This record gives sequence, C-alpha cells and structure tokens, in this order.
Amino acid sequence: MTAKAVISLTTGLEDAEKATVAFLVAVGAAESGRATLMFMTKEAVRLAVHGVAVGVACDGCPPLPDLMKRYEAAGGRYYVCPICFDAKKLDKENLIPGAEIQGTIPMWQWIGDEGATTFSY
Repeated sequence: MTAKAVISLTTGLEDAEKATVAFLVAVGAAESGRATLMFMTKEAVRLAVHGVAVGVACDGCPPLPDLMKRYEAAGGRYYVCPICFDAKKLDKENLIPGAEIQGTIPMWQWIGDEGATTFSY
C-alpha cells in the first residue's frame, strides 16, 4: 500500500459540494497518516487564497474552513497551478497555509517512484 495520496481539484465554489467532497477525501487521507497533496487547478486555485473558501456546501456538510483547518493540522499540502493562478491574476502573497505555487513537474517529484493513490474532482 502506498503512503501518499494526491487529490486533484479543478472545482472551486461554483460547485461547493464537489469541492467539499475533495476536501473530505484529502482530510481522511491526511488524518490517516498518509502524506497528502492537493493539486489545485482551474477554478480551484481561488480556494488557495485567504478568505475565499467560506461557507457550507449543503445541509449537513461540514464548513469548508473547518475542513481546511483539519487538513492543515494533519500536515496536508497544496500545490497550486502557476498557470491557472497567474491567469486569474491572484495575489501570491495571500496564499493559505500549506499552499505553494507549484506545477506538474514538482507534483511528480513529490509523488516520486513509489507512486500515490489519486482522486480527481
């Protein structure tokens, strides 16, 4: 069994339920002791900016800020696509804790030869 997990997230608050599911999977992996990386692309890069990931996606869903705090506390990391981030003209100085502007090559380097369990949302 691999000890790493990568969650690829392309969706932001335009589909908050999908983003919530991705965070639930990421939190589960990180809290289970797996090294966990969330690779954010497209609209998901906005979630890596302070103050964006707010609210509750559905009745009974945990609030996004709570999931993000749990993910950070469990050592989860974010790689934020530099092309997507720059295309949206977002502020690199306002990233959330654990977030880095990193592309696909650093993601593959993080995964390494041992591989990783992956999920895509």
